[in-house]
Amino acid sequence: MMMNVLLLGSGGRESALAWKMAQSPMMDQLFIAPGNPGMKAYGTCVAVDWKNRDALTHFCTAENIDMVVIGPEDPLVAGLADFFATSPELSHIHVIGPKAEAAQLEGSKDFSKEFMRRHGIPTAGHRTFTSDQLEEAKQYLATIDAPYVLKADGLAAGKGVLILDNLADALREMDAMLGQAKFGAASSRVVVEEFLEGIEFSVFVLTDGKDFMLMPEAKDYKRIGEADQGLNTGGMGAVSPVPFVQDHVKKEVLTQIIQPTIQGLAHEKLDYVGFIFFGLIHTAKGVKVIEYNCRLGDPETEVVIPRVEEDLLPLFVDAASKSLLTRPMAQSQHSACTVMQVSGGYPEAYEKGKPIHGLDEAIDGVMVFQAGTKEVKGEIITDGGRVLCATGMALDPAEALEKAYARLDQISFDGAYRRNDIGVDLGLR
Repeated sequence: MMMNVLLLGSGGRESALAWKMAQSPMMDQLFIAPGNPGMKAYGTCVAVDWKNRDALTHFCTAENIDMVVIGPEDPLVAGLADFFATSPELSHIHVIGPKAEAAQLEGSKDFSKEFMRRHGIPTAGHRTFTSDQLEEAKQYLATIDAPYVLKADGLAAGKGVLILDNLADALREMDAMLGQAKFGAASSRVVVEEFLEGIEFSVFVLTDGKDFMLMPEAKDYKRIGEADQGLNTGGMGAVSPVPFVQDHVKKEVLTQIIQPTIQGLAHEKLDYVGFIFFGLIHTAKGVKVIEYNCRLGDPETEVVIPRVEEDLLPLFVDAASKSLLTRPMAQSQHSACTVMQVSGGYPEAYEKGKPIHGLDEAIDGVMVFQAGTKEVKGEIITDGGRVLCATGMALDPAEALEKAYARLDQISFDGAYRRNDIGVDLGLR
């Protein structure tokens, strides 16, 4: 069976997915909307906006699309999978991505916390406050110990989580979030969480809502500055596998977190086809869930997908057909390490339009996944905060990391910045 596939997204995550899917013997045509210049090597980039339902319907019909893979979270939370399922012209198309109700696992922090509470899944203690409970929220903050963890309930482009050491700062931010809509509708409710001490990592599954396939784990680096200093970003690098995630930790995650989550989805009849990202923290009291994402993470995808040694397309068909078998995905013994190259000033104000040099170079065992780029008159320029990443692979994780850095040494643009300590905490540099 040959398939025409539409992949939605334009970042590094979608670049890695496109790279992998393009290798499938089942692939006839791969379309990417909107994509980026680097993704032209894997398929055809098209200017189709998922928000324009008429244009999307016309495109999928005209190009005989068999499957849609939804990369980012916004279309999922907005109900794009529901649209396909209820459209007479599109309902036959396999969609990889959960329905809106199930996507609340990411779209609403309060929903996800309550879901975990109902199903006995270990996570931080919490309380949720609405905009008309501002004074009550402030009074509650005064009764708990620092650090104070404040989370906007809805999607806030990765900026809605604040960890504050000072009560005065926490009170001010609570006022900004609930009282002044700092994050818009996303912070019309704020979740105050217990602070968890430990080391973070991520685990991923592909599920049909009742069975699941376990994928390689990863650890990412969120802070802009070395030694994990400075502002949170979308991610400055990642490694897979994770040395401290030994077999006993994997068993704990499987039995205490993954299995109860999938069973909870089935019990609550939440229609879930696609990926679940488990953001986890290894604490002195065991592994706990920090957050769910209803799609793959970025830049974790750029190390997880290269380590998957199976054709994704038949697995996607099985998931969409509710016939997935619970088992691990076959994975490479090679390690993968990725390092992000970002625009100067990111994650705050930064300039776009800087010409990128060195993309035509190559190092064996290294892939470059573009993210915030675009092409103008034949020249590839910067068009975002996280511009691109290099992923190195080798049996020795230290060698994989050095390959990634060596490839980035070949790539330059004005103001380029990267962290030079990815993997240092794991002894890889």
